[in-house]
Amino acid sequence: MKIRFKNNPCYVRLSVFSIMLSLISSCGVSNLVIEGSFPTPNINKIPLSMAVYYDEALKEFSYMEYSETGREEINVESGESHINLFNAVLPAMFEEVIEIEGLDDPKVLEADAIFTPVIEEFQLALPGKTKLEVYEVWIKYNMRIVDSSGASLADWVVTSYGKTPTETFRSVEDGINEAAVVALRDLASSFSLNFTRIPEVQDWLNNL
Repeated sequence: MKIRFKNNPCYVRLSVFSIMLSLISSCGVSNLVIEGSFPTPNINKIPLSMAVYYDEALKEFSYMEYSETGREEINVESGESHINLFNAVLPAMFEEVIEIEGLDDPKVLEADAIFTPVIEEFQLALPGKTKLEVYEVWIKYNMRIVDSSGASLADWVVTSYGKTPTETFRSVEDGINEAAVVALRDLASSFSLNFTRIPEVQDWLNNL
């Protein structure tokens, strides 16, 4: 015996709700928090005290990747990983590093200068869109050093790049995470090794 629901409004409402729920779940945004380890560079320390200020934009930095139809697809949160990176690199570069809560923090007076990194651009390339068998991440930074009054001492741009092959990872999220970590390690190397070669930094150090 067959049971028909053709004229049952409750069944119709239930069917519509099930379809809507299915569509919502299939369109959900994947949230990815970048995680990785960052080695401390083996370099000679500069005998100075450097304060570092991480603003909210850096702490909470995230990038949204959209599908080809414009739908929100992957939210990449990388703020904490940037801070972990600088916390690993800066103590190897300077005799003392002081983290401050703002440019008006009293601890600023204990430092020779203040370092304030800013992320200007984050780009992500996925193999499904580029047709290449790699995940790629580009990050553009504006590195700023100011004195205790906020006057600029040095201001320069650093870019970093990371890529990983698709066959290494089982998921898109893993591939993006590793490419971002490679880009961050590229930044650590470039920033620490080239710091004293920046003309503005050289001028600042020579005038101390």
